[in-house]
Amino acid sequence: MEKELFDYVAQRAEILSTTAASKQSTKDAANAWKAAVAADSSDAAVEAATTALLDYMEGRPREIDGLIAFAEGPAVQLLGAETAAGMLEGAKARKAAGEKYCGCPACTAGSELLAKFGRIEL
Repeated sequence: MEKELFDYVAQRAEILSTTAASKQSTKDAANAWKAAVAADSSDAAVEAATTALLDYMEGRPREIDGLIAFAEGPAVQLLGAETAAGMLEGAKARKAAGEKYCGCPACTAGSELLAKFGRIEL
């Protein structure tokens, strides 16, 4: 893998592994990528680790319509009315701007990775 692409994946794996917006399973997948490439930096190992991370991430970034539905429903009870209202406002603004995915750090890093490797369109 070319250094520029490797650095791109590494940066997003770091975000996925550290942001509070990531679920633990996402953090685990990103940490597995980091551990795999630290243990073996050969092209084959990096490619395999990257494919595993991408396979895990597929379907994970929350689509904007799903975020809107979450903000209108379960988020009210889980996060409180004020937080849910802010989330809903932000999600509707993203949708109006043509965005397809949630804008939290985890969904952004995940959707950027998937798009970089041609698995989704942003």
